[in-house]
Amino acid sequence: MKALVKAAPGAGLQLLEVPEPTVGPTDVKIRVLRTGLCGTDLHIEAWDDWAKASIDPPLVVGHEFAGEVVEVGPSVTTVSVGDLVSGEGHLVCGRCRNCRAGRRHLCIRTVGLGVQRDGAFAQFLTLPESNVWVHGRGDIDLDVAAIFDPFGNAVHTAMAFEVFGEDVLITGAGPIGIMAAAVVRHAGARHVVITDVSEYRLRLAEKVGVSLALDVSTTPIERAQAMLGMREGFDVGLEMSGQPSALREMIANMTHGGRIAMLGLPSTEIAVDWNKVVTHMLTIKGIYGREMFETWYRMSVLLERGLDLSPVITGRYGYTQYADAFAEARSGNCGKIVLDWTRETI
Repeated sequence: MKALVKAAPGAGLQLLEVPEPTVGPTDVKIRVLRTGLCGTDLHIEAWDDWAKASIDPPLVVGHEFAGEVVEVGPSVTTVSVGDLVSGEGHLVCGRCRNCRAGRRHLCIRTVGLGVQRDGAFAQFLTLPESNVWVHGRGDIDLDVAAIFDPFGNAVHTAMAFEVFGEDVLITGAGPIGIMAAAVVRHAGARHVVITDVSEYRLRLAEKVGVSLALDVSTTPIERAQAMLGMREGFDVGLEMSGQPSALREMIANMTHGGRIAMLGLPSTEIAVDWNKVVTHMLTIKGIYGREMFETWYRMSVLLERGLDLSPVITGRYGYTQYADAFAEARSGNCGKIVLDWTRETI
């Protein structure tokens, strides 16, 4: 089969012929139809310091996908040939304290699809039955199904705290930040402010109905409060950028008792005004991945109830055009980029 491979240490990826994966007793074999590009894939392709420390080539990369089940192991009972599926890319041990308590997203021995084991940028992949999500809606768009993984990050973050009737600040208008904005708006937030320095992404965020898309290189967040007639600061903050200045500005603009969910991964340590955190009684909660599988249920229900993610997907390529897809994703002037594994070119 064809697969996109990090064949050896160094920058770049290669489209190679590799053996098709085999199916174990509890495995599901999936014909990949669509895949989404993630920031993790960009790190691996560039072979940056994180990739050097995390990746052991050769490796088939990628973890965002949608596909059709073509074979199941003899012990599989809940997934059938022909099902349209996506997959949870965090494979857990099932034995640690958190796994045994049903908190699988907190497993201390998590293995990442496309990071520690061969991933989804291929014509076929296998996953344990326990990691496969069957899409119940027959009419779900394949491109949307392919980005359930990052959509799950957005939903997990957006639903970390109650947002109905609240004023929500989102720092970072990347694809996940924009999806989170769509979720909190759909969930009944009053004002939704999203910040970035990319004009393209701020305009993209406006398509999902934010109250204000703010360029923080020219306008401070404090000014956004005045523009919206707010008096006491934001109730909920969703930090998606990983930028030190974004977290500091968020803390400075929260109301007393405000709650912050932090998904963005900083590349350096962040100096925080802990006096304000303490005296304003702020809550800061780290978010990683998705709750298995409560977040997945919520994603499906949101789509069933009319949440529209189509504005977030801005680029579509055949799988042989992967270099162009990665170049667009790296440019920043885009939303989510999708590779079609049924077509060489589009």
